Amino acid sequence: MKFIDEAKIHVQAGNGGYGIVSFRREKYIPMGGPDGGDGGDGGSVYVIGSIDLNTLSDFRHTRRFVAKNGGRGQSRNCTGAKGEDVVIEVPLGTVITTVDQGELIADVGDNSTDPILIARGGFHGLGNIRYKSSTNRAPRQSSPGSQGERFDLKLEMKVLADVGLLGMPNAGKSTFIRSVSAARPKVADYPFTTLHPNLGVVSVAQHRSFVIADIPGLIEGAADGVGLGIQFLKHLQRTKLLLHIIDIYPMDSDDTAVESAQKILIELQKYDESLFDKPRWLVLNKLDLLGKEEQQAICDEIINGLSWTGPVYQISAVNRQGVDQLCNDIMIHVEQGADQDFEAGV
Repeated sequence: MKFIDEAKIHVQAGNGGYGIVSFRREKYIPMGGPDGGDGGDGGSVYVIGSIDLNTLSDFRHTRRFVAKNGGRGQSRNCTGAKGEDVVIEVPLGTVITTVDQGELIADVGDNSTDPILIARGGFHGLGNIRYKSSTNRAPRQSSPGSQGERFDLKLEMKVLADVGLLGMPNAGKSTFIRSVSAARPKVADYPFTTLHPNLGVVSVAQHRSFVIADIPGLIEGAADGVGLGIQFLKHLQRTKLLLHIIDIYPMDSDDTAVESAQKILIELQKYDESLFDKPRWLVLNKLDLLGKEEQQAICDEIINGLSWTGPVYQISAVNRQGVDQLCNDIMIHVEQGADQDFEAGV
């Protein structure tokens, strides 16, 4: 199924029901007085997060959500029926904003189990009994209900993952997620084999696991719309940790590994400063392509070229060299929080 992470919908809450003008008319009760009831409140529109949804594809076909209007008031001081509410299920991690002004309406996080109001129904109209007073004993006025709120909304899904993968195309991100989880993204020897985010669950031990997200590779100019990766960087905004995967021997590139890594950091900072400031570990991949002496020399060159002082891991995603140590340290980081310090695994 095609990965759909954005959609636009129209929501319309119900209008409040009309109050009515009515008088009590019964045998042997002359001048019974007003008994017109209020209308019913209009139905509201809510959203609720669902663990069963992982894309916004359902909104390709259903884009209008209209709640019921409140019922008209009745005689004998009977209130009209309340309009039926509409509850929209969305994937966890969905951000809802107005189309016109970009105002945040709702943020459906990973613990959003309760419905969130996004369009309030109209208030009920008043029947003529509400206007009765000592000086107005036979009121002949009532009021209509107010209109329900209506919005054109943009839904934007940001996947909920603990760890996000960054890197150039063909850096080995998809190979890495295949080696540590049951996810099976496409792997090939040409750029942009990953066309949409992939999620994998990494199980370190019983009842100890974390979720990792792989997005299409970034290239120079991504922040200005070049390539595919920039469209999906938003999916890394909720992560606790970023893994910057670097191909230590980029055979199909005119840039060195250091130059490629620097371009990624520049595009990341251009896109979102808060994303750039997230905890980030350096993962030097494809050790299997070089001998031991060359491996260390190139890894040292990359670390020194980037003036890197954070955690560094040297791995081969293909044969899982160094992968277990990396996954164990990620698990500790996720469990203990971003303030925990780690020594780089080798």
